[in-house]
Amino acid sequence: MAAGLKTIIALSFVLAIGFLLVILSSALWHNYLPLLVVATYVVAPLPNFICGRCANPDDFMESSGSALVDFGRFCTGFLVVMGIALPALLAHCALIQYPAMVMSIIGGLLIYGTIISFTMFFQEEQEF
Repeated sequence: MAAGLKTIIALSFVLAIGFLLVILSSALWHNYLPLLVVATYVVAPLPNFICGRCANPDDFMESSGSALVDFGRFCTGFLVVMGIALPALLAHCALIQYPAMVMSIIGGLLIYGTIISFTMFFQEEQEF
């Protein structure tokens, strides 16, 4: 699957909208706690990337490196769920407004979806 210039432009546009929603959720209500969502979504792919690189892809035994890959997926899933649950928790505790929570969750999901799409479109295929 080749990624062209239109793909790059579309993904960049979606990423910009995601960041805009998160920044507006902070700036419109003068409370900058929803910006923590950006940190969780930026850090979320890192465990998957690190554990995927640490697993030995040259080994013929499939089960030897799967625990490390599964741990990376678990940590990534935890960070993604935390990116959704953190604004809900802050809104429940009345630290942020409910519209800020909605904007922060939608913007965070757009950011993480764009990061996953970038890695999917520009992933190098391994040849044996």
